[in-house]
Amino acid sequence: MPSGPAAGRGRALAQAATAGLLWLWLAGVARAASPCIPSSTPTPAATATVPVEATAGEALLDDRDSIAHVARLIAERLAWMPAVAAWKWQHRVAIADPARERVVVEHAAERARAMGLEPGAARQLFDWQIAAARSLEAACEAQWQHGGFNYPGPVPDLAAVIRPALDRLTEAQLRALYVAVPALGHGATTDAALSGALPGLPDASREVLGRILAAARFLAPATLARSRAAGVLRIGTTGDYAPFSSVRQRHLSGVDIELARALARGLGLEPVFVRTSWPSLLADLGGDRFDLAMSGIADTPARRAAGTVSIGYLSGGKTILARCADARRWATLADLDHAGVRVIVNPGGTNEQFVRAALRHAQIRIYPDNTTIFEEIRSGRADAMITDDFEAELQHRRHPELCRTFAGVLTRAEKVALLAPDPALRAAVNDWLRSALESGLPARLLQQAFAEP
Repeated sequence: MPSGPAAGRGRALAQAATAGLLWLWLAGVARAASPCIPSSTPTPAATATVPVEATAGEALLDDRDSIAHVARLIAERLAWMPAVAAWKWQHRVAIADPARERVVVEHAAERARAMGLEPGAARQLFDWQIAAARSLEAACEAQWQHGGFNYPGPVPDLAAVIRPALDRLTEAQLRALYVAVPALGHGATTDAALSGALPGLPDASREVLGRILAAARFLAPATLARSRAAGVLRIGTTGDYAPFSSVRQRHLSGVDIELARALARGLGLEPVFVRTSWPSLLADLGGDRFDLAMSGIADTPARRAAGTVSIGYLSGGKTILARCADARRWATLADLDHAGVRVIVNPGGTNEQFVRAALRHAQIRIYPDNTTIFEEIRSGRADAMITDDFEAELQHRRHPELCRTFAGVLTRAEKVALLAPDPALRAAVNDWLRSALESGLPARLLQQAFAEP
């Protein structure tokens, strides 16, 4: 009776093979005359740009997005199997190729280890896909034996075309897995993501795949070396703090977004933006959800204690934002600190901390959406807000009826990148930021953001 890793791989193969994994092409019978005639034949060009960074550098990924990306890459890999089956049919080659399969699995495991991922989960993931591939190829072979070979067009060459495409997909899957690891501990999120990305996958197959993905772990905390091995820099951002980090229809923009993209590429890495929030920022750093965060983050002792921070690249402070018609009424903190004065604030960040420390009598209202909070002031449902002077200036430009009613700043803080506690990462980020500051890049991006409608 085999034991250890071999037994684990055998169980994964058996589970996958018996779980109804013909779903991918059998679900397409309504679209095509045959489950072994793909609705669109894969091409090398189609898989040359599938790594996670191809879209993630423009979008803000949440947990479900990152898991779904892994699942879509699995589907892309399996979409090649009719072509594999056709080549083997024409060349009278057996479907199963244990020696080649072990090379694929062990290569994936070693790449995973080099990227700082636990290799056992990578082995199981690729064993699962190999079992699925065998099932799909066997289904094609059985169909052709019964009704004749009917693969459309020329069959791609296994060595020259198919295997290089599958090798690219292996790397893309591992990068996607690297990004998704922190999200994979939430079973309901994983199940929902797999259901959406792999429609028609039987429940038993989805459960097996979900358990395999849930086993993925990092071997050690985030470091620059680990990021370089993966080729990816995971950047946490909130997407709710213009002019630094904004998201519209999943597209990211802002001063810190552009800085982070340039920083990542300056380090030779692809940027991947992952969602964080002000209340969860420090917990997400501790949970290894990102390598650094840039979102108009102020330097504070608590943030330094949780990780480390970069040098500052812009300097600002808190001020008062209210309707211009009330500028004289709400000109100082003392004006605000009276019963019945409605001060609105977004939760979890330095704005809330300052308001709770500075105001003892005002009515403090927590408002969860930092992108629509200003409408509460404009409409008269709130009297004032304490926010950064950058944000106050931008909102005045966008909404002239809103004004910065306090002439100066109530506090002073540097905008910084919040970093995983790795000295090499901090040194590299600071070196890049010094060059950016010498060139005037942060200030130029800020002025561009102020000029945008």
